[in-house]
Amino acid sequence: MNDGMNDDTDATTQETRHVVWTGEWVAERLGVALHGADELPDLLGLALRRNPKRAHLLVSHVLGKHVPQRPDVVHGAGVGLGRRVRALLGDEDAARAVVLGYAETATGLGHSVADGLALAPYLHSTRRPVPGVPHAAGFEEEHSHATAHLLLPEDRALLAGDGPLVLVDDEFSTGRTVLNTLRALHAHHPRRRYVVVALVDMRSAADRARLARCAAELGARVDLVALASGGVHLPDDVLDRGRELVAAHEEPPAPPGAGRSAPAVRVDLGWPAGLPDGGRHGFTPAHRALLEDSLPAMAARIAARLGDARRVLVLGNEELMYAPLRLAGALDALLAEHGATVRFSTTTRSPVLAVDDPGYAIRTRLAFPAHDAPADGPGERYAYNVAPGSDPARRFDAVVAVVDSAGDRPELHAPGGLLDRLAGHTDRLLLAVVPAHRPRGALPGPLRDSLPGPLRGPAFSSYAPDEVGWLLQDLSDVTLEAPTEEREEAIQRGGAHYAESLPVEYQPSAQYQELFHAALRTSAGRIARAVGTVTETVLAERGPRPVLVSLARAGTPVGVLMRRWAAHAHGLDLPHYAVSIVRGRGIDTTALRWLAAHHDPADVVFVDGWTGKGAITRELAGTLANLPDLPGFDPRIAVLADPGGCVTTYGTRDDFLIPSACLNSTVSGLISRTVLRTDLVGPDDFHGAKFYRELADGDLSVTFLDTVAARFDAVADAVAADVRALTTTDRTPTWEGWAAVERISEEYGIHDVNLVKPGVGETTRVLLRRVPWRILARRGAGSDLDHVRLLAAQRGVPVEEVDELPYTCVGLIHPRFTRGATGADGKAVGC
Repeated sequence: MNDGMNDDTDATTQETRHVVWTGEWVAERLGVALHGADELPDLLGLALRRNPKRAHLLVSHVLGKHVPQRPDVVHGAGVGLGRRVRALLGDEDAARAVVLGYAETATGLGHSVADGLALAPYLHSTRRPVPGVPHAAGFEEEHSHATAHLLLPEDRALLAGDGPLVLVDDEFSTGRTVLNTLRALHAHHPRRRYVVVALVDMRSAADRARLARCAAELGARVDLVALASGGVHLPDDVLDRGRELVAAHEEPPAPPGAGRSAPAVRVDLGWPAGLPDGGRHGFTPAHRALLEDSLPAMAARIAARLGDARRVLVLGNEELMYAPLRLAGALDALLAEHGATVRFSTTTRSPVLAVDDPGYAIRTRLAFPAHDAPADGPGERYAYNVAPGSDPARRFDAVVAVVDSAGDRPELHAPGGLLDRLAGHTDRLLLAVVPAHRPRGALPGPLRDSLPGPLRGPAFSSYAPDEVGWLLQDLSDVTLEAPTEEREEAIQRGGAHYAESLPVEYQPSAQYQELFHAALRTSAGRIARAVGTVTETVLAERGPRPVLVSLARAGTPVGVLMRRWAAHAHGLDLPHYAVSIVRGRGIDTTALRWLAAHHDPADVVFVDGWTGKGAITRELAGTLANLPDLPGFDPRIAVLADPGGCVTTYGTRDDFLIPSACLNSTVSGLISRTVLRTDLVGPDDFHGAKFYRELADGDLSVTFLDTVAARFDAVADAVAADVRALTTTDRTPTWEGWAAVERISEEYGIHDVNLVKPGVGETTRVLLRRVPWRILARRGAGSDLDHVRLLAAQRGVPVEEVDELPYTCVGLIHPRFTRGATGADGKAVGC
């Protein structure tokens, strides 16, 4: 074991020289004394715990927990430590490091250390269990008032790497918590190197020897980095004398509503979608970049509500330290030019005696009930040094209370709650609520147990089980196929919906299969480029870990390819599901409920193969707008090709042949179209589909995926150029395709836009499973239409070449079952 201590005073420590050491009161009465580095009085004060296990409390001046402090000093202390760790590890190991902070006091400090390491992901332990999220590990903090620590990473791989693990606490008193952590984590995920970081190291020689023996037992190197080191002299009777002092000076709590003057005013932060509130479930460098970009605007929203306040406190809440700290820093920078000052601190579980004496670190205490439904039941929480006490110069003109949405409960607003306690000590009280991140697997109640899980291959579909989970029910044993003519007549006469039956699966001829293979060889690179472009756009604009949700079934191969690109280019393992959406009936709401129970809806990105006239785009937006009980889903669709000009996220807007449109189930995992029929699908059931196991000999699903994925490296530079170009491109939907469809519908006497199917993909589907009337092909279209011409010839459908067509081709469904319809020649079209 190595002590990576540095005796040089850190620049951050120099910034705190103005702080007067507040430890005389305890030192005189208990005989407790600090010894060691000269920097200790700048970093620490003393107070008395209301805790039978330990009498004294080392009160940090730079932690931002018990003593309001400038946010740049608090953040700077952690960043400075992180830079020391980076220098100790070297750039290569620092780039592989993971930072773990301790709840509750060191959650913000650990996050700041990760900032100093620049590229390190961050996780902190928590005392708030989350239903549905399994514990990756747990350990005990023996001297604490709340001993149990849980680790709940959303991505369990965060703790499974072999790079250095950086453990961050506010102080080392005995080192027992670190020992417990090292043993618990090393048993599951052993590492060669650990770095332990704290503001101060106050361990005894015996404590240091104990950690050295632990490192030897684990066969790992353990380094230590701290701003200062020293020790605490404790008399033998310190516990008894401490209890007597606490009993003598404890004051009764103030009654609810005492001195209330400033009602709380909510301020909407505009918190970015997909940004976690902190490191409870993990916080990545991409999250950090998103936060940095968003801080100025959020601070401006707060500043607009502060009026002429000149002394402002931003008050975080227990484990929620980092987000309020960074908000306070951005607010301080914004208000500095107006002569205002900002301080930062947070509430805490830690019970401490308050004594209104200049020589004591905790001058005032506000006590209030817990308001986040803690697992350990109701209890008191505290805000220290927020009330001014006997010194009016300590009063804050404004207080900004920052809580997460899990804590925005009635207890927060009730008489005697935090807001009530704060109101009597400030002129202006703001409440800012940060959305509590709900990781994959977290549940809003008992919903998780009431819904079935997704179907996966090989039991359902020929895709590998990790490629896609189908949020569908298996109707493979139900006869659903009907002759094409019979289906068409029933659909057009209004006697049936197209999703209530299935067309007979088209079995391609040898000639047609050869066309498919030729088209795949020709277009694989073009498709790979579009896959890369749309995936990179999604990662850049919709969050670093999106949940891909393909619209079955045309979107499913595209979703699988996007998932493969993310893994290939970024090492990401993105969740991917397929759900049903039916024109005129909407998206499967049971599938949406499952997604909301297992993922943050804000992370969901809907994926489709291509746009035609935009009917599905409108269908999705309309469905989500009418589901107030399922908020948070983004209706925007990401598509491979957007020839209709219907979406903002796409790989290309060209209308070209996507070979997955050439076939039915044999290029889509052997899965049928989705089915929605009331006698088969109840209100709480997933929509259905069939798995055509009997077609396995002709299955080309994996061939299609592998052929396209093999081109990923070859198109990487082109994808990068496309993504750069898209950042300066006006991608506002033009709905050009919809206008063209309406014009064609009238021009050809169809008078029903649903019978006009624009684009190569939609035209192919018309020829495979509807009753085609004619095909409109853009004059001069080349090999992209070879398969269309072959299918049209096989079915006796004329192909008409036309000018000024915004698509490569358009398929027209035979309108002979539509009353009063006329053909292009003006003659009546009917049975």
